[in-house]
This record gives sequence, C-alpha cells and structure tokens, in this order.
Amino acid sequence: MQRILITGGAGKVAALLRARLARPGRALRLLDVRTAAPVEHAGQEEEEVVVASVDDLEAMTLACKDVDAVVHLGGLAKEDTVENVLRVNAYGTFCVLEGARLAGVRRVVLASSNHAVGFEEVAGRTEVPADIPGRPDTMYGWSKVAGEAAGRLYADRFGMHVLCLRIGLWVAVPPGLRGLAMWLSPDDGARLVEACLSAPDPGFRLVWGISRNTRRWCSLAEGEAIGYFPQDDAERFLDDLVARHGAPDFAHDPALRRVGGPWCEIPLGQRCVT
Repeated sequence: MQRILITGGAGKVAALLRARLARPGRALRLLDVRTAAPVEHAGQEEEEVVVASVDDLEAMTLACKDVDAVVHLGGLAKEDTVENVLRVNAYGTFCVLEGARLAGVRRVVLASSNHAVGFEEVAGRTEVPADIPGRPDTMYGWSKVAGEAAGRLYADRFGMHVLCLRIGLWVAVPPGLRGLAMWLSPDDGARLVEACLSAPDPGFRLVWGISRNTRRWCSLAEGEAIGYFPQDDAERFLDDLVARHGAPDFAHDPALRRVGGPWCEIPLGQRCVT
C-alpha cells in the first residue's frame, strides 16, 4: 500500500486533488487543523485523517510515519502579518521537511507559489524559467522563497527529493484575466503531483504549476523534464473573461505586467481577509 501524506488536507486545493489521486493500493493521509470533509469519489477507506498543525514538529513527525511521500499544501494562502507568515509558512515548512526526514520519508512535494517571484517582469519577454531566483511580492511570497531554500537544504544535506511547485492559479475556473496565463486546472494539478511522485531520483527541482495555456508567461520545460505534460488551456474561458473584465492588455495593465499581478501593490504584512 502506497501512503501519501497531504498537509492542508481540508483545504480547497486538496479538495480538488484528493479524488484525482485516489486509487486502489494508495491511501491518502490528510493533515489539517480541522477534519477534512468528504469529497466525491474519495472513499473514506482510502483516507486517514490527522488533526494537527504543520508548525508542530512532533505531530508532523508522527504523521509522516509509514508514509511514502509528502505533498505539502498546508499553510497560509494569503498575505498576513510577518509573525504569522514566519510561524505557519516558513517554520511550518521546516517542520514538514524535518518531520519527513526523521520518519525516513525521502520525497516531499512543496507547494510554493508564483508570488515567490511576483516582481518578475513578463511584459515583452518569452517564457519565464521555473528556476529563476526568488523575487517575492509579499511577506507570503517571501515565506515561499524561504520554503524553497529549506527544500534545497534538505536535498543537498540529506539527499532527499524535494520538488517545489511555483503554482499559478490552481482553481476550477480562472477568476480573472491573469488566469489566461497562470491557470492550473484541477486535472493538470493532479498530473503535476503524480509526475512529482513518480519521477525517478529527481533531487531538488523548481517547477511551474501551470497548465498548457496559450497565453502563458512561464516555462513548461522544467515540468516536462520530470514527466509533467499538461493538457488543459485557459483559452477556453477567454470569451467569458473578456465579457466580464474587458480585453486583456498584457503590455500596459499593471496587474498583467508582472508574475505576481496585483499582489505587487497590496499592503505589505497586513492580513488579507478577502
């Protein structure tokens, strides 16, 4: 039986992923601060629930027992105070990596973010490589750069396989024009995670978490190198998005000029409640 630990197992992204990862011979262990609600097609016999926080090293180590790989989705998903960001996202990622190491788990998939490189300019350039240095747009983005660096440390020092996914917009439907470039469909998100779980001896990797979008800014080459071949394209939503938001102006619209979009302008270190 293959056992996969998913942190943030009660969250929105995990809800998109769980049914797509579930299969005979595989158990999903879901860790979150609250109990995960059932999802369609994911039988409870295939899922185990652990109620704990990612910033509890002892709990993380116990949760990693008898696990084949960890998919770390847990943590704050929006801008917050520096204290919260450091505790939950940065220290929480350390606890995931250290708990995995102590439990003998060799493979960890870290959910990083496009906001780790949010200030990277995209106007007038070709595809942005997945392995460019961190250029965060927020304290949240900074915490993701820290998580990536911790992953590199654990790969170099302990020989663990750590794959960091610089995720765009992992949702069923892109909410705005930026999604034409940065959308990650639920099905492609599952394909990406499966590639991370099955790639032979990947070591440390930085990979963009986006679909095969016609208007994408970011490179798919690093994902293809580990067997990720996305199939979906946000262009299918173009007419609806234009009807709601107008035609995209990638050359001049400040929200479409940089990888992080409007996050480059939001108040720094202030909790986002929307």
